[in-house]
Amino acid sequence: MTEHGFELAELCFPRVDGLGCVRVRTNLYSVAARPGRTVEERLYPSYLEVRDEGRCIARHERCYERNQQVLELEHYLDVLERKPGALAGSQPLAAWRQRGLWPESYDRLLEQLIGRHGKQSGTRQMIQVLNLIKQQGHARVRAAVEEALALGCADAGAIRHLAAAEDLAHARGALIELGALARFERPVPVLTNYDAPLGQEVAS
Repeated sequence: MTEHGFELAELCFPRVDGLGCVRVRTNLYSVAARPGRTVEERLYPSYLEVRDEGRCIARHERCYERNQQVLELEHYLDVLERKPGALAGSQPLAAWRQRGLWPESYDRLLEQLIGRHGKQSGTRQMIQVLNLIKQQGHARVRAAVEEALALGCADAGAIRHLAAAEDLAHARGALIELGALARFERPVPVLTNYDAPLGQEVAS
């Protein structure tokens, strides 16, 4: 952004290809949009953003090499949930492994989920866990997976709960302390005095 409020970005309007990518210069970048859709791409010196109707749907660190694919596994999770068998050999998964975003604990979790639920259902549950990253971030989901494995509860629902536990703790901390309400306390009324007339006979 310049001092006059103009963005220092190169704009173009590529079309999403059949692999869920847009071409920027010589490189392909993944996006979360259906093939054939025209999107807005903003190219900055160090990163690029892809927007669809004003909403940012992808942000990548800019690649200065040529003829490269820059893939985010998150952009393919919706498709992979419908076709879970494609996860194991997918290029986005390989890219995450290379970047250190797929730790060894994810392999152990996937193995346990497949052992318990079968390959299709187990892999689908793993994809549901990965979908948590969109809201919770990599670090929190990874910690939740490792905690679940340590507790022996390798289950997507348990990991979802563990990943959200920090938010629940913050919510509890935001409650008003009861001590602060002490100044509003009033003595409890004594009702026995009102009971006495009830025991007396009404004079005729």
